[in-house]
Amino acid sequence: MCVYVFPLSSGLFLKLRRNFPTCLSSWKIPPRVLKSSQSEAVFDVRNNALPFVPLQTFTDEEMMIKSAVKKFAQEEIAPLVSTMDENSKMEKSVIQGLFQQGLMGIEVDAKYGGTGFSFFSSILVIEELAKVDASVALLCDLQNTIINKLIKKHGTEEQKTTHLPKLVTEKIGSFCLSETGAGSDPFALKTRADKRGNYYLINGSKMWISNAAHAGLFLVFANVDPTRGYRGITCFLVDRDTEGLHIGKAENKLGIRASSTCPVTFENVKVPEANILGQIGHGYKYAIGSLNEGRIGIAAQMLGLAQGCFDYTIPYIKERIQFGQRIFDFQGLQHQVAHVATQLEAARLLIYNAARLVETGRPFIKEASMAKYYAAEIAGLTTSKCIEWMGGVGYTKDYPVEKYFRDLLYLLILFYWYLGISSFNLLSICLLLDFFFCPPLLSEK
Repeated sequence: MCVYVFPLSSGLFLKLRRNFPTCLSSWKIPPRVLKSSQSEAVFDVRNNALPFVPLQTFTDEEMMIKSAVKKFAQEEIAPLVSTMDENSKMEKSVIQGLFQQGLMGIEVDAKYGGTGFSFFSSILVIEELAKVDASVALLCDLQNTIINKLIKKHGTEEQKTTHLPKLVTEKIGSFCLSETGAGSDPFALKTRADKRGNYYLINGSKMWISNAAHAGLFLVFANVDPTRGYRGITCFLVDRDTEGLHIGKAENKLGIRASSTCPVTFENVKVPEANILGQIGHGYKYAIGSLNEGRIGIAAQMLGLAQGCFDYTIPYIKERIQFGQRIFDFQGLQHQVAHVATQLEAARLLIYNAARLVETGRPFIKEASMAKYYAAEIAGLTTSKCIEWMGGVGYTKDYPVEKYFRDLLYLLILFYWYLGISSFNLLSICLLLDFFFCPPLLSEK
């Protein structure tokens, strides 16, 4: 870091400016560096102004939506959380509220009825919802970061015009990828789509399909040519009322109980060729692409869940008196609280950085994997510590802390299928590091 000293009338004023290329000009530049770690100028530097802003600096638009979602979650969702969890059913008023607030089409263009906001705005919304109820956050996350985005990115104009306005205002979408034998290895799927003239017949079954009970549109991944392996996987848009599509009984889950998770079977489901999303055989590319961004969404869910649990617990330990003083005043507990708070902030910065990279079109897969891995680790630590700090009452259903813990376990297990277990995320990170730090090719010399 370079330090510049400017003489002023009142004395000397130190201004720090990061100008690494100038300061390190005498150093030998590595032959290969991490692409996502390379600096890029974002703001013009005028009058010696610093060109850097904190990751938690938001635009007026982002501040507005963050504030609105926080108010909606606290006033409309929070009073219903316990009931929805107990009944394993999401209230219709909550789903309607998400649509009315414009939270089911955050990145969809205004011409299709969406709000036209940014990906980062979606992440802020998911985080705020998860602070109150992870089930609602999951519904919003999948709709925005996977369903809408896939159609927006790969759909024809006719498909966009047909589906996006409904997905923004009334219809829930469901992502049908996982199968009994295709979890962390989703491309081992067995669901077939056999061509018959100008339509396809889909046969097979899917497991652990989120939002299936409420969904009106299913994005179904099936193989049109098993001899080509994963290169035969194609994505189809299938309406709920299509003959042969059957939604099974919702799973009786430990956590995220208000969110429906069901098996879905396809028995000679007839789908027009026009309902293919994107290109034939490119389904695996679309799935991988959406799940890469999905890692940031699930990381935001875990962060919001952990932060909500932490925010609920701290006031309790500040009021609880033992041995003549607040529990919060015991130094051993203070150290634990500070440790968790610091790691929550670190997870938030990883997530926000990955989301900003997506927005700027820069490489983000490594950062997304890091964010999901770290958020999962910290959410596990936070929820377990909060139960420990609250003691016996933290273990009862009279307080929401145990629900945060249960919800996190479900997110961890469910997204082992969708987004990879922690060891897979670590492997992805390491492989990317290996690639970016590999020796330069002879042609590059």
